[in-house]
Amino acid sequence: MAKQKIVIKVSIMNSHKSRSKAMKIAVGVSGVESAAVKGDSKDQIEVTGEQIDAAKLTCLLRKKFCHADLVSVGEVEKKEEKKEEAIVAWPCVAGYPHYPVPVCEIRDDPSCSIM
Repeated sequence: MAKQKIVIKVSIMNSHKSRSKAMKIAVGVSGVESAAVKGDSKDQIEVTGEQIDAAKLTCLLRKKFCHADLVSVGEVEKKEEKKEEAIVAWPCVAGYPHYPVPVCEIRDDPSCSIM
């Protein structure tokens, strides 16, 4: 089943506490994958997931906040991104790639000790 996006407007979400209560209610419904507060005055809840009962979610929000309106229900738009793979070409001579070879020097200096 395709993912769906539901937008519900809750008119009495003035404080941070009321927004968090609305988010708890929205996330508690089965099928919800994510929820976010949207809108200019942060009075809309956008919920995405699979097989979400929009009417049930709206009724649950109405029980707590008295005024909740179902704004829209639709499918989530999939963004198709084309990934271009970068081809890295290493110069090869006789089948061996050129890369820096570490140079090791052994010094018998008594002033420098590792252990």
